[in-house]
Amino acid sequence: MDDANMEGKEWEGDFDPLADPEEKRHLLSVLESFRSYRRLAHLNGTHVRRQAFYSLPQEYWTMLSKPPFSFLDSLNRLDDLIDSNAELAEAIFTAGFKGFIAPTIDSDWVASIIPEKFARDEYRIYSIVMDHLNVQTTQNDMDKARSCINQFYRDWTAAGNVEREKCFGPVLEALNAEFTARSLSNPTLDRSEIKVLVPGAGLGRFVFDISQVGFSVEGNEISYHELMASSMVLNHTQKAEQFSIAPFVLSCSNHLSRADQFQTFAIPDIHPGTALAINEGSKVPANERMSMSTGDFCVLYSSPDYKGAFEAVATVFFIDTAPNIIRYIEAVRNCLKPGGLWINLGPLLWHQPPQGPKSPEENDHSHGYSYAHDAGIGDPGSVELTNDEVMALVEHLGFCIEKQESGTIETGYISNPRSMLQNTYRPVFWIARKR
Repeated sequence: MDDANMEGKEWEGDFDPLADPEEKRHLLSVLESFRSYRRLAHLNGTHVRRQAFYSLPQEYWTMLSKPPFSFLDSLNRLDDLIDSNAELAEAIFTAGFKGFIAPTIDSDWVASIIPEKFARDEYRIYSIVMDHLNVQTTQNDMDKARSCINQFYRDWTAAGNVEREKCFGPVLEALNAEFTARSLSNPTLDRSEIKVLVPGAGLGRFVFDISQVGFSVEGNEISYHELMASSMVLNHTQKAEQFSIAPFVLSCSNHLSRADQFQTFAIPDIHPGTALAINEGSKVPANERMSMSTGDFCVLYSSPDYKGAFEAVATVFFIDTAPNIIRYIEAVRNCLKPGGLWINLGPLLWHQPPQGPKSPEENDHSHGYSYAHDAGIGDPGSVELTNDEVMALVEHLGFCIEKQESGTIETGYISNPRSMLQNTYRPVFWIARKR
């Protein structure tokens, strides 16, 4: 057993998820959802379809087994692509276990349960530990793991740049314009002096892109699925196009051809480690200008520690994740410097159903980053506002709206351009400045 396998934490902070039994159970469930991807995708993706296929009358399934249909060959191809997706899922599991769990486990105990032939296989070691801990996952976490794998198409493939450019492009333009305006009165201003916060950082691509143009940037994320996946791609990939994914393979509807369903894409389209080693646009090295924080956005960035910490906050497809949008606005206001910029792009697909008061049992067993006096997004109550109402609220709570555009951007979200079903967002883009 190599003790190096059990060294190093990638996420640091005041909140320790392993200190709380419920939070630890949730964390292990997330890890198990990635580890289970291969088995469950084969079960639900091909096994049940084979059963249904052979339930047809024999003359029907015999006909469909032959060209030009070759349905069984398609299922075999689907199995191969599931395995390809699973390689990514298992890499995320390995990175997540290594970052969150491995540093807390007694190396002597681990060595006692690992066969010598697996002593240098991190995935096998961590998987055996999970088996000994009798970890179970939930349907919700399994669904999130599947969604997370598909999200790599949008964030870390060349083809996904179509969506990224529409969503990230206007925000980057606004940040560049702000830097240019500030440079007029301060010609020696370096881009690294513009500190940007990205709440809901997801898989980390937008954080990475902001750092690439020279700004200092901090991403924030509460989802363990997203934290583990972003850490894997940013910190543990060895080269560009290391993995291949088929993001549409498990959806069998609205395809014109099997080739459309079986499209594959290489990830990452750019190797983050190599790109971060090339310092452009700033005097400060790129890897020193980019960081990630874990935890509840409302709790962390409403605290005195973050008061006036940033020149800009960039929210993309984020504000509609708030049960209580006022908490988000207050957190942005707190962490922005006077005159700081809030740049937002997204729809208002409110994620949370209306919430009433929670019972004491629910409050005690919530899966999130909470403190004794503040449950953040776990606080009771929710409200679903129109864009006009959100704008009025932003102004009421201390901002001046400098720009607002609607109907000028159309974009999908992890959408298959070849599908017969197309969901299109027409997000609002606005810029507000803290008074």
